Amino acid sequence: MGYTHLMTPTPAPAPYRLLPGAEDSPVLLHVPHSSRAVPPEVRSELLLDDAALVRELDLMTDAHTAELAALATALAPHTPWRFVNGLSRLVVDPERFPDDREDMTAVGMGAVYTRTAHRAPLRPDGFDPDPLLDRYFHPYAEAMTAAVQDRLDATGRAVVLDVHSYPSQVLPYELPPATPRPPVCLGTDAFHTPPALLAHARAAFGEAPTSGLDTPFAGAYVPLRFHGTDARVTALMLELRRDTYLTEPAGPTHAGLTTLAKSLADLVDRVSC
Repeated sequence: MGYTHLMTPTPAPAPYRLLPGAEDSPVLLHVPHSSRAVPPEVRSELLLDDAALVRELDLMTDAHTAELAALATALAPHTPWRFVNGLSRLVVDPERFPDDREDMTAVGMGAVYTRTAHRAPLRPDGFDPDPLLDRYFHPYAEAMTAAVQDRLDATGRAVVLDVHSYPSQVLPYELPPATPRPPVCLGTDAFHTPPALLAHARAAFGEAPTSGLDTPFAGAYVPLRFHGTDARVTALMLELRRDTYLTEPAGPTHAGLTTLAKSLADLVDRVSC
């Protein structure tokens, strides 16, 4: 049974993949929003016609970030581990809180989206998210938690580098919308992003105005088991403005992809030691 990928049936991908790196590497590249795959049973619940769904996937997919992470992995002297989501964020968004702690629920973009990028209906009013959370969200969270724990057990620390991209123009769902949009946004967590990690990122990707801090997006992903309690887990979100490596909204890529991959490989090398 195929999945929606530009409306062409394809073999069903795994919901996520853990791609091993060096056993002594503490680095885990997390790529949560690169896929366009939507299972047929999820597709049938969406209110968009096929053309509208293609446009929504163009806007909401972090296009080619899995490719960027793979290239950085090949370039890095110390091979990082990679955890890559195999499904679109329109299925579930693994980086949202699955409860009322999630601010994006206010615009219909909690763990299960009910609104589009333009705040139009994506799922029917009263949609029950629990079956999707049980089938996709919670297993993903458990697997990501296990991957971080594995790096802690192997190396005594874990460094989660969250690889995202974002459009050069503001989309209506964004909160707040009126913020700078630098080529690279570095998202931080007060507990899990130490100054040394941020310094390494600035050295790898460049100082402001090349890179901005927590603008237009803030925060960094850490599995809930470790969040706010285990300082051995450090994290940084990398939001790469899409026009720096592809023709918006979704490709093709250009030479900027290699440039960013080299910077990411540099960052991996710096934090691996």
